[in-house]
Amino acid sequence: MTDDDIIDRVLKYEGGFTNNPADRGGPTNFGITAAELGRTRGLNRPATVAEIQALTRAEAVNIYQASYIKTPHFDQIADGNLRLIVVDCGVLHGVGRAAKWLQTALGVTVDGAVGQQTVNALNDPAKGPRAGRGVLTLRFQFIGALLQSDPSQLVFAAGWLNRAADLIQFA
Repeated sequence: MTDDDIIDRVLKYEGGFTNNPADRGGPTNFGITAAELGRTRGLNRPATVAEIQALTRAEAVNIYQASYIKTPHFDQIADGNLRLIVVDCGVLHGVGRAAKWLQTALGVTVDGAVGQQTVNALNDPAKGPRAGRGVLTLRFQFIGALLQSDPSQLVFAAGWLNRAADLIQFA
């Protein structure tokens, strides 16, 4: 699975413009939040609703490539299926959390930075091939804890769980 395949899949999950008042990320387009768009454009503020609505698919693809694959070093994950799982976790739950879930699944030092120790573990036949299921297990646990602590997020439960369950086929 290539980075383009991964981004296409994420975009299918994310869809177009939404502005659900219960969404902590605020208005989004192609899954890109106002905070992320403002950050990537160097605005020193969150993007406005109009700026979010005007976001193009091409710019969203560039943001995913830079902010969710290259910058967190998820491009170092050679296995495309595992990279999909980790990138998707990063999109929905933050790249730092996704990196920590990966490190926990691999049994390496959990520091949230994909470095040489993490890459070495990914290449270890005893650890790497099972990492996808471990990451997804942690994701399901996180979703459960989040829903328990903040029932206002129940409106998103089916989507989050279906999306994570869809990724099991890649683990």
